[in-house]
Amino acid sequence: MAVVTIIGAGMMGSALAFPARENGHEVRVVGTHLDREIIDVSGRKNRHPKFDRDFPEGIRFYQIEEVERAIAGSDMIIGGVSSFGVEWFGDTILPLIPDGMPVLTVTKGLMDTEDGRLLTYPQLWQEKLDALGKKVPLNAVGGPCTSYELVAHDQTEVVFCGNDLEILERLKEIMTTEYYHISLSTDVVGTESAVALKNGYALGIALTIGENQKRLGLDSEPHFNSQAAVFGQSIKEMYRLLEYQGAADLDNLAVGAGDLYVTVYGGRTRLIGILLGRGLDIDEARAELAGVTLESLVVAERVARAIRKADQKGKLDMRDFPLLEHIDGILTEKKPVNIPWEDFTYESAKGMA
Repeated sequence: MAVVTIIGAGMMGSALAFPARENGHEVRVVGTHLDREIIDVSGRKNRHPKFDRDFPEGIRFYQIEEVERAIAGSDMIIGGVSSFGVEWFGDTILPLIPDGMPVLTVTKGLMDTEDGRLLTYPQLWQEKLDALGKKVPLNAVGGPCTSYELVAHDQTEVVFCGNDLEILERLKEIMTTEYYHISLSTDVVGTESAVALKNGYALGIALTIGENQKRLGLDSEPHFNSQAAVFGQSIKEMYRLLEYQGAADLDNLAVGAGDLYVTVYGGRTRLIGILLGRGLDIDEARAELAGVTLESLVVAERVARAIRKADQKGKLDMRDFPLLEHIDGILTEKKPVNIPWEDFTYESAKGMA
């Protein structure tokens, strides 16, 4: 039996308590300073406020002041914070984790730098660990997985990525169930970039849903031609960005595409994209979804900013990213939705004699 400590009681971190506990492991869930009510409710009712089924019996819940007690004796730490808690986790939690205790983060995102690079969150945390002289193995989970469907035991296939395959195999052994299937990869940058990039592009696909609702009515039948066209353009732009990031192989694109698919149909990003497509500006859409964490907005803005800097250095061409450029204009300049369909078209003469 292993001891699995989850820090961050959001939906995805809490959802991972299900396979861990159902495998017979001791599971401890620690709330951040923002999760006090979640921990109180979960402790009293054995159910997360956002889930429709109880936690497996035997999970122990801790407030943030008890985090050191929860970490003690753990075999792995699951970082369950959102992208808005990245710096807090790096500054507050990582220094408390003993050397050699592996971390598996569910946090998806990228940070842009002044010189146009895009850093994954494990890269950012590694810099903090290096400064502290600590040796904490950093790993991450990516792939198409919504928290509520994981809780419902829908068949799910994800990727655990990290630098040490032996550690990844141990984490897989702890977490794999008959419904939670885990691939392994040492291409951390490729995997993490793929699952982060899908956030902004999922918003772009959802714009078409809102546009059709605006044109034909909220109760109109769904239209898939437009969604598929933007999905295809998203994959093209993600492929170029993965090349820029130095991804090892196309397996990462498949992971990103799967994550893109599930986000369009089941994620929070769908909601904001639909509202923008209906004609709301970004401030109005945010107000409509008050209280909903919208990581996709941050990722889209950071990636677009990095591409512009890389374009200036001659490393990328902004004209290769018309969809992302349009999304960024909607988010940062309140431009109206006007998807640049013709910019998606191309001519190909490959294979001609």
